Amino acid sequence: MAYLQPSEFVTKMVDAGESKIFMSTRDTLIRAFMAGAILALAAVFAVTINVQTGYSIIGAILFPVGFCILYLLGFDLLTGVFVLTPLALIDKRPGVTIGGVLRNWGLVFVGNFLGAFTVAVLMAIVFTFGFTSPPDKVGQVIATIGEARTVGYSEHGAAGMLTLFVRGMLCNWMVSTGVVGAMISTSVTGKVLAMWMPIMVFFFMVFEHSVVNMFLFPSALLMGGNFSIMDYIIWNEIPTVLGNLIGGLSFTGLTLYATHVRTAPKRVPR
Repeated sequence: MAYLQPSEFVTKMVDAGESKIFMSTRDTLIRAFMAGAILALAAVFAVTINVQTGYSIIGAILFPVGFCILYLLGFDLLTGVFVLTPLALIDKRPGVTIGGVLRNWGLVFVGNFLGAFTVAVLMAIVFTFGFTSPPDKVGQVIATIGEARTVGYSEHGAAGMLTLFVRGMLCNWMVSTGVVGAMISTSVTGKVLAMWMPIMVFFFMVFEHSVVNMFLFPSALLMGGNFSIMDYIIWNEIPTVLGNLIGGLSFTGLTLYATHVRTAPKRVPR
């Protein structure tokens, strides 16, 4: 499990951000679509485990399998590009602009949503036998999650919005650490281990991940969840996206870049 030094893998982060900015529209959308779809399946997998075993820790331990698969296959999550692409801008890579960064974010958002929504429709069919019967136990739990994490926040007003935003920040602190984890080793085993740990933490702590929510909430609405599309957009997706951006960039991207690329001069002994 060859380990790369921090200065090496942080340089890889900047290189990756630059590469994603200049990627074609087609490839960006395909990779984002597949990332959203795979992460959605992992969420179904984890919720199913929780329902069948009654132990949420087991679902949290196994949920990272989806994250590892999508990153080993080179697919892209919004939470990852939030951290990587701005570093290429800050590093003043040739041709990298704010417009290029925003373009990448927009395309990845669309691709992730389409992938997650596709799985939401497919799983809603599975949970309801083609919409001919009420949702099974897993479907009922997903519908309940959607209500608790929209209306549940709105009941607390501004305090609920703040809590949602902070959960989004904490989420992408961990998730982006998992993205970086894929770069600190040159072996599959090392990459998986480094990715697994922070993703398990995020899922068990019930932090808010914008792409996972692109599956959970549309899926819940398809199965009769007691909340509206506007509840989902205002009381979950928007503040979660903003929290994911601020948390991942500030706690992971900028801290690593500042101390391992733009290292301050060493102190001179007196």
